[in-house]
Amino acid sequence: MALAIRRATPADAATLSALAERTFVEAFGHLYPPEDLAAFLRESYAVDRQREILEAPGYAVWLLEDDGVAVGHAAAGPCGLPNPAVKPGDGELKRLYVLAAYQSGGWGGRLFQTAMDWLQAEGPRTVWIGVWSENLGAQRFYARHGFSKVGEHTFPVGRVVDLEFTLCREKTAAPA
Repeated sequence: MALAIRRATPADAATLSALAERTFVEAFGHLYPPEDLAAFLRESYAVDRQREILEAPGYAVWLLEDDGVAVGHAAAGPCGLPNPAVKPGDGELKRLYVLAAYQSGGWGGRLFQTAMDWLQAEGPRTVWIGVWSENLGAQRFYARHGFSKVGEHTFPVGRVVDLEFTLCREKTAAPA
């Protein structure tokens, strides 16, 4: 394996769309009725939507590639989580996914650090993350990096509404 991380460009929209769908289904697809999952994937991971994200100022996406084949991704940008403590200028880690076959090798942590470095490039700022309430592994990972639960919100996937935890790392907090 020749793994590498690179920043995605608008030309990567189709690759990002396919990878985002594949990683979401691999991690969570079993939780939802097929019609709800299909509708969510069509809306959330459409190629045009990924292109908009890749072209949007203030957003960035990175691809983890194995010999040029995308196997993971991270996305960051302005915080859009529904928490009253969110302030203008706060950042959010919006997605962090690595295909199961590439997990446990430290690459998820490298993707995370790449996104965090980008979010902090212009100076310290508060960073937010939304994580599924039952994803204990992700919660432990983020806690090790200085994030703590500060609230809850919902995340709809079709008719299914998941409980998400809102995590935050204040700009004054040092990562663990």
